[in-house]
Amino acid sequence: MGQRKKNRIPARVLALVTVLIVVIAACSGDSGGDSFEEVSGDIATDDGAGRAASTGTTVAASTGEEMDDADGDEAAPSDGDDSLGEGGVTPVALPNQIGRDIIFTADMTVAVTDVGAAGDEATREIDRLGGFLFGQRTTGSPNPSSVLTFKVQPEDFSAALEALGSIGELRDQNVTASDVTERIVDLESRIQTAAASVERLRGLLAEATDIESIVELESELLVRETELETLRGSLRTLQDQVSLATIVLTLTEAAANPQLAVAISAYPSHDSGMSCPGQVDVEVETGTETTVCFDITNAGDTWLTDFEMRDSVLDVELDDLVVVFGDPSGSLEPGDSFIVAAEVTPERDLRTQTTVTAQAVDEEGNEIGSRPVSRTETLFLNTVDPGGIPTFAEGLEASWDLLVRIGQTLVLVLGALIPFFWVPLLVWIVWRMRRPAVKAEAGE
Repeated sequence: MGQRKKNRIPARVLALVTVLIVVIAACSGDSGGDSFEEVSGDIATDDGAGRAASTGTTVAASTGEEMDDADGDEAAPSDGDDSLGEGGVTPVALPNQIGRDIIFTADMTVAVTDVGAAGDEATREIDRLGGFLFGQRTTGSPNPSSVLTFKVQPEDFSAALEALGSIGELRDQNVTASDVTERIVDLESRIQTAAASVERLRGLLAEATDIESIVELESELLVRETELETLRGSLRTLQDQVSLATIVLTLTEAAANPQLAVAISAYPSHDSGMSCPGQVDVEVETGTETTVCFDITNAGDTWLTDFEMRDSVLDVELDDLVVVFGDPSGSLEPGDSFIVAAEVTPERDLRTQTTVTAQAVDEEGNEIGSRPVSRTETLFLNTVDPGGIPTFAEGLEASWDLLVRIGQTLVLVLGALIPFFWVPLLVWIVWRMRRPAVKAEAGE
C-alpha cells in the first residue's frame, strides 16, 4: 500500500509539470503573436478602410539600390536592362505599393553634347510613358544647362529614370521614396473630426436667438471652417504627390568646362626629374644645379591635346624638357596628368613665368571650341651666396659692377643738373653788367 502511494505521487507531479509546460507554451505563443502584431502595427496597421497606415518611412537610393517595402515583400523588378544611361548606374527597384501611399521623387544630372536637343528628347520619352513636362528653366552660353521637372505615374517611375538616363552620360542620381500613409490617415481623421465640429456649430448657430451667441458662434465657426479647409488642402497636396511621381532632370553640356592645373616645384640636383615633384618654397646656393618640376593635370571634364608650354624666365619650351611621367604629346583625359622637368643652374633669384596651353577635344578627337584652354603659374626660386673667399673672376666681376654703378650715378647727377645750367650763366651776366658801375664808383 505504501509502495502504491509512492508510485502515484510522481505521476501527479509529472501531470502537473506537463500542464504547466503547456500553459507556458501557450502564453509564450500569445506573447510572441502580440509582439509581432505590435511591431507590424508600427509599419502597417489597417485603418478600417482597406488601407494600411505607416509611420512615414522614407527610403532613399542614390545608385539604384533595392528597397524592400514595409510589408517585407521583395522589391519589384524594374523593366529593361540592368544599366541606366552611360554612367553604369543600376535602375532603382521600387517597393511594392499595394495598400501604401508613397511619394516617389528623383533628382538626376545627365551630361549631353546638345542641351536643347536632349531636352526635346527627354520630353518625348516622358510623353511616350504618359507623363508630362511640369516646369523648365534653361540657361545659355557660356555654360548651357536646362532643368526640367517631369510628372509620371508611379508605376512608370523606373522606366522614366532609365529612359532619361540613357539620353547622355549619367553624372548623378538621387531617388527617394517617402511613405506618407500615416500622415494621410491622420489628415483624414482630423478632417472628419473638423467636419463634424463644423456641422455641430452650424446647428447651434441655426438654433441661436440672441445676438451675443450668434456672434460668438459665427466667430468660432469661421475658425473651424478655416482649419477644415487647411486640412483638406494638405490632404490634396499629399494625394497629388502620391498620384504622380516627380523627376527633376538637369541637363549639362558634356564638354562645357575644360580646365588645366599647373603645379611647379623644385629641388637642388640634376637627376632627370627622378625626384619630382619637389618643394614649392626652394632656396639653393648660387650656381647650384637645380631641377624645376612641372605637373600638368587635366582638371576639366573633357579631353585635352596639343599641349604647349613656355617659360620666358627659364627660356625653355615643352620640347626642351625631360619627360618624367605621362605623355605630353598625346591626349589627356579628365583627371590624368603628366610631369616634365627642366634642369637649370640659377645665378640669381628667379621667378618663373610658366604658361601651358592645350586644345579641348571630344572622345573622337574633334576640337571643341575655337580657343585653347590656358593656364599660367609662377615659382620663386631663391638663391643665396655660399660665402668664402671670392675668386679673381668674381672680384673682377664685382669691380666691373661697381664701375658701372658709378657711371650710372654720374649720368644720373648730370641729368639732374642739366635743367639748371642757365643759373650760373645768369649770375655771370649780372656780374659783368655790374662791374663797370662798381669801377666808376671806385674812381669817384
